[in-house]
Amino acid sequence: MEASRQPNTNPPRDANGNGTANGGAATANGARPTFPPTKAQQYRLPYHPQPPRPRRRRGCCCVCCLWLTLFLIALVFLAAIAAGVVYVLYRPQRPTFSVSSLRLVALNLSAADLLTSRLDLSVTARNPNRKLVFVYDDVAISASSGGVTIGEGTIPGFAQGTDNTTVLKTTVSSSGRSLDPTEASDLRKRKRYPLEIEFDTKAGVKIGGFKSKRLGIRASCDGIEAMVAKGNATAAATTTGSAKCKVKLRIKIWNWTI
Repeated sequence: MEASRQPNTNPPRDANGNGTANGGAATANGARPTFPPTKAQQYRLPYHPQPPRPRRRRGCCCVCCLWLTLFLIALVFLAAIAAGVVYVLYRPQRPTFSVSSLRLVALNLSAADLLTSRLDLSVTARNPNRKLVFVYDDVAISASSGGVTIGEGTIPGFAQGTDNTTVLKTTVSSSGRSLDPTEASDLRKRKRYPLEIEFDTKAGVKIGGFKSKRLGIRASCDGIEAMVAKGNATAAATTTGSAKCKVKLRIKIWNWTI
């Protein structure tokens, strides 16, 4: 006698072995059965794609900086060699200036502290170089006494040949210059006037057909003393001897002058 078959009461299982109580009904309705998420699905982090990293160009920049530094070093080295060759061949020397004579023609102060003055100057310029020619722009001249400017003038530009001495004559004057009461009082008390003469110009060097860039030159002359006869402010006065001047090159770098 065959054993009787009993109906299967277990709920149907899915592919993962999980059972469902209404699996038969879901299959009959044609809907896809839903299952609770597993632990792996619950704790899975969302995926964020990373953008592509830019290529590093530090190596290329370092190489460029290195080559630029080497180029600048080589340029400075070549310039130093060229300057050394020029110095050995031409032995350049600075020009010299001196005030050979000065005549105080007028020095008057009005009641309103207005200054009127006139000075006749003879300036000696010397080029000691045997192979270099100096080319000067206009020379601005100022005369002062005790820090008070008493006159200004100009010498036209000129070229000075090799191993040459040039005597330049000019007039420095002031007409109706207003002075501070203290400055005017100090000038009225003086019988002797210590003078400082200053020259400002630019000069270049000419070697054959080559002309260099012009550099600033300032010559300062002191140790000069002019006298006015007592009781006559317009009397002429002369200086004795020749006053040598200190010459300085003025090089401009950007906005600074050294």
